[in-house]
Amino acid sequence: MIFWFEKYKNELQFPDEVLYSIFYHDYVYNSTRKDNELKSAEFAVKILPATTTLNKELVFDLIMATKNHQPKTKDDEKWLIDFDLKILSKDWDEYQTYYQQIRKEYKIYPDFLYNPGRKKALEHFLENKFIYQTDVFRDLYEQQARENIKREIDLL
Repeated sequence: MIFWFEKYKNELQFPDEVLYSIFYHDYVYNSTRKDNELKSAEFAVKILPATTTLNKELVFDLIMATKNHQPKTKDDEKWLIDFDLKILSKDWDEYQTYYQQIRKEYKIYPDFLYNPGRKKALEHFLENKFIYQTDVFRDLYEQQARENIKREIDLL
């Protein structure tokens, strides 16, 4: 995510808040919980000093935008989501490594439970008109991401 942040930093209104959010968006992560983003956002805001120049509300909103990958209205949320989802458009070999790592995270679940859940999560991306929120990422990466997701679904 840092690579993409650096590449598109000039597109951001609040680059410091976005960078901070990148570091803390998955700070709390437990594959069996559904409140990881909320806990991460709360922690990220809590540890900021009272004298910070960072916009705490924006940091909270940015991290929360990574939960369902749906921005409210802020352009920086769109960029952060795209940085987070860029992995979906890697070449197939790298994408395979990614989804194998996801499977390891959820190893407590047998295939008969994991596969339908993973398929549902992947289909959610395909149901949306676009995976990526910015025109830049749509133009460059949307097609590859959709192909990778469809391929993974076929393997489940």
